[in-house]
Amino acid sequence: MDITTLTALELSAKIKDGEISVVEATKAQIERIKKEDQKYNCYVTVLEEEALARAQQVQALIDAGELKDSPLAGVPMAIKDNMCTKGALTTCSSKILGNFKPPYNATVVEKLEAAGAIIIGKLNMDEFAMGSTTETSFYGPTKNPWNVEHVPGGSSGGAAAAVAAEEAFYTLGSDTGGSIRQPSSFCGVTGIKPTYGTVSRYGLIAYASSLDQIGPIARNVSDCVAALEVISGYDKKDSTSVDTGEYKYTDALVDDVKGMKIGIPRGYIGKGLDEEVKNSILKAAKVLEEKGAIVEEFDMDIVDYAIPAYYVIASAEASSNLSRFDGVKYGYRTEDFNGLQDVYKKTRSEGFGMEVKRRMMIGAFVLSSGYYDAYYNKALKVKALIKEGFDKAFSKYDVILGPTAPSTALKIGENLSDPLKMYLGDIYTVSVNLAGLPAISLPCGMDSKGLPIGLQLIGKHFGEKDIIRAAYSFEQTREYVRPTFTKGE
Repeated sequence: MDITTLTALELSAKIKDGEISVVEATKAQIERIKKEDQKYNCYVTVLEEEALARAQQVQALIDAGELKDSPLAGVPMAIKDNMCTKGALTTCSSKILGNFKPPYNATVVEKLEAAGAIIIGKLNMDEFAMGSTTETSFYGPTKNPWNVEHVPGGSSGGAAAAVAAEEAFYTLGSDTGGSIRQPSSFCGVTGIKPTYGTVSRYGLIAYASSLDQIGPIARNVSDCVAALEVISGYDKKDSTSVDTGEYKYTDALVDDVKGMKIGIPRGYIGKGLDEEVKNSILKAAKVLEEKGAIVEEFDMDIVDYAIPAYYVIASAEASSNLSRFDGVKYGYRTEDFNGLQDVYKKTRSEGFGMEVKRRMMIGAFVLSSGYYDAYYNKALKVKALIKEGFDKAFSKYDVILGPTAPSTALKIGENLSDPLKMYLGDIYTVSVNLAGLPAISLPCGMDSKGLPIGLQLIGKHFGEKDIIRAAYSFEQTREYVRPTFTKGE
């Protein structure tokens, strides 16, 4: 039996039954990474010694009956390299943080460790989560396991590709404008972006604080939901964290959508959408309709303004958040400088990549005197209108259905030289972040090139159970498909 082909919950069950030890599972996962990751470049850091030592500790806890209620105890997983791990490199895939080892853990890391997770490494990403392809990483691009000539999506490309390539049973990514859902779509896996405030952002190195949210990526809906339950919950260290008092998402793993009202915005299936993607999305909608859901198309034109509003707000917040990286307190510092201003200038020039510099400059511009009202303030008004548009839609529908991305995975290098084209690839995902809503992406088909197509389901605020129920019901109609590069191994 190849342990790495199991789902996270299947492995957890076998560990608890004594069929597989935690050390055995961890060693199998590390060997898989050593064998395959030179092809895919999913990992920035592999914590081999730490993971094996942790595996022994967790096995002892399981044997003592202390983790019997933890659904993912002993399961190796990995996290995106923008979440702080005490004493382990946390680089945001940037030169400027290439030597940074945080003195504390992110809240999600604390929650994972309390649940008996084995954190096996830190995953590649677009530098500071700025990108849609994982090509802006200082450590080189991650490759898509379905076809190494194609990107895995971004910015959580390493997190999605690691799951698809069976280099992790599940992972955590972060989603600012689609960075969990779009790579999940490109890599043929499942990813959940929770409602803003559901998962603590404490210890997540910020890109855009009002939009960032941590969420899980896994091979199926059940694994994703199990991980989401572990990391959700109020955290007093995060002022945007919300105490809903209810995080039993596994209750929604029910194959029943009878009477559920599902809306499809006409703009989501119109101009600019690849025809093969459109056909797969409409087939998925038909499947849910045949299972008893009420499916309708409706107009929601305000989302047409989501891309410009998102990039103004995100760039403005990034410009503010990244000002802390100055070569003085931590991280990279230029070797040749003359005075404090020179330290700032040279450190940032040498430490940040081109895409990060571009977004910081846009952010500084839209926040500057004379342009604040013309751009930033106007973007905030559009954000409020987008939220109102979704609120109106959810007064009629339980779930909104559409594509995750306008196309399947692009070829490496195809969009990197055209930032605007890259930004437009987020057209179906950014509005969810602007409105603070939950959404899930899961596989719904393949295109003629053999690349996965992702279905996106969007819910109302704290409506995770609705999208989970719809996703789980759809998932029951199709088998999980592994990338052809790993079939038969």
